[in-house]
Amino acid sequence: MIASQAMISATFSCIKQAMALGCFPRLKIIHTSRKRMGQIYIPVINWFLMIMCVVVVSIFQSTTDIANAYGIAEVGVMLVSSTLVTIVMLLIWQTNLLLVLCFPLVFGSVELLYMSAVLSKIAEGGWLPLAFASVFLCVMYIWNYGSVLKYRSEVREKISMDFLLDLGSTLGTVRVPGIGLLYNELVQGIPSIFGQFLLSLPAIHSTIVFVCIKYVPVPMVRLEERFLFRRVGPKDYHMFRCVTRYGYKDVRKEDHHVFEQLLVASLEKFLRKEAQDLALERNLLESDLDSVSVASRDPEASGSYGTEELKIPLMHERRFDESGTSASEETTSALPSSVMALDEDPSLEYELSALREAIDSGFTYLLAHGDVRAKKKSFFLKKLVINYFYAFLRRNCRAGAANMSVPHMNILQVGMTYMV
Repeated sequence: MIASQAMISATFSCIKQAMALGCFPRLKIIHTSRKRMGQIYIPVINWFLMIMCVVVVSIFQSTTDIANAYGIAEVGVMLVSSTLVTIVMLLIWQTNLLLVLCFPLVFGSVELLYMSAVLSKIAEGGWLPLAFASVFLCVMYIWNYGSVLKYRSEVREKISMDFLLDLGSTLGTVRVPGIGLLYNELVQGIPSIFGQFLLSLPAIHSTIVFVCIKYVPVPMVRLEERFLFRRVGPKDYHMFRCVTRYGYKDVRKEDHHVFEQLLVASLEKFLRKEAQDLALERNLLESDLDSVSVASRDPEASGSYGTEELKIPLMHERRFDESGTSASEETTSALPSSVMALDEDPSLEYELSALREAIDSGFTYLLAHGDVRAKKKSFFLKKLVINYFYAFLRRNCRAGAANMSVPHMNILQVGMTYMV
């Protein structure tokens, strides 16, 4: 019973870590604790273990064969652990090379003796863990291989900003009121699927937000910290990038109206903060220019200041650091009206009014249905792996884009084929 519980917990943990490394298809993970991130439950794996336990017992019908299989699995874990500890000692701990060599010699020799004793039991039930290991290795390798090729294709086919600038603010089409939320996995750059939307649709929304969902290793992300915005292109393009962060205990299947309200509130806050930073930067630049002009008109003062700086540089730096806070406060108090009253900024007011008009027209969720296919000149084995095995895993794994309960009438999906 102890060994079975340890195997179940270890299987959940290994599967989760493999998914985080991109080496296993996405599965549903249930976190059962708000304090311990590693306390998880994977329903599919739990059912798989139960079914395979029944199958193994019904096939072997003997504890002797099951013990042989368990022995090879146990010795294999010992060998893998010793190998990994040796690598950690050499690369991470940077232990003395002599001690690193002594560790595998001492422990590895004992484990190899155990392995030589259990290898004769392969035909008597010991083949089971080797078969399981081979199947899982193939699944992990195929998924990682296909995912890496797909990601490289997305990065290689990103739309350049120069191309968008050539299209102009209309993006080569008609801009209609509304907000388009385009889901993708790229944190930087414009995904190639956006070009498919421009080619397939007769018009595009006046405000485009590229949404990228990321999961962070904390229980819950505060609402005011959930969205990270950044502008894409000039202001008149009305395009933004939004990284949406969720903790492992956050409700991801939230109502789409709640999600839209939070996103719009964060976007308005970003626009006001951007306008304030630009106005503050202009004011500081003007004050620097004024100080330079005053210094140029008073050469004696500037010369004496340079002499003092050469004499006591440390005191000057300390004085500058101590006065940093008060100077910033004085600058803030001396800000122009464009900073103190942001609502009066014409560019900000225009952008906020355009955003409100887009909100009134509604949201549209732009989703991409990507199909990964091997190139025609690829080898037969690569075509077999990508076109059949990897495609099968993609069709049956958990979807990774939008998890909100969005009505079908608000979803617009465009297909795209990635040739890898």
